[in-house]
Amino acid sequence: MTDRRIRVLLVDDHSIVRNGVRRMLETAGEIDVTGEAETTQEAMRLVQEQDFDVAVVDISLPDKSGLDLLRMIRNDKPRLAVLMLSMHSIEAYALRAIKMGAAGYLTKDISAGTLVDAVRKAAQGGKHVTPELAERLVNAIGTGGGGAPHEMLSDRELEVLKLLASGERIVRIAELLHLSPSTVTTYRSRILEKTGMDSNAKLARYALENGLLT
Repeated sequence: MTDRRIRVLLVDDHSIVRNGVRRMLETAGEIDVTGEAETTQEAMRLVQEQDFDVAVVDISLPDKSGLDLLRMIRNDKPRLAVLMLSMHSIEAYALRAIKMGAAGYLTKDISAGTLVDAVRKAAQGGKHVTPELAERLVNAIGTGGGGAPHEMLSDRELEVLKLLASGERIVRIAELLHLSPSTVTTYRSRILEKTGMDSNAKLARYALENGLLT
């Protein structure tokens, strides 16, 4: 270990979550939260203006998804380690995040010690992978990348699936994602085809059973 301090960017649209994460990180003497953002746009502005060692990013953000932000950071600042933080279970997004280059995937019920260890490891260039996630990664590699149907969806298709499963109508989904209703309808058709389902009700049941809804 060096004496250099670890600079962390927190990205979450809920101030109470950011406050809680900051307090957990402050239990470690060498970690400083030097930036906070509520949206991907704010986060990318900070990434371009400041130097960070680790970004702790929520999966669900108001303007784009945390996975979109992960991709943007990997393209713009590939040396900046990104830890994904989510209320979703391992089943929902972890494999997707790790395959996209995340340094780890953490759920919001973790302990302060686990969070601090993950940030330290990420800052040193390592990855925080739980035994459960490691097993799923091995299984995914062993099956040629196959897995649950939702793992075959694009990031946008996964967002649309979640909203459909939550009972949102096409027009409302279009408003939330800044898309046209016809584009959302196209996404819905692709989702049904890829998952082998034929109704929103079945999508809702599938999403519930696979931990895609919070």
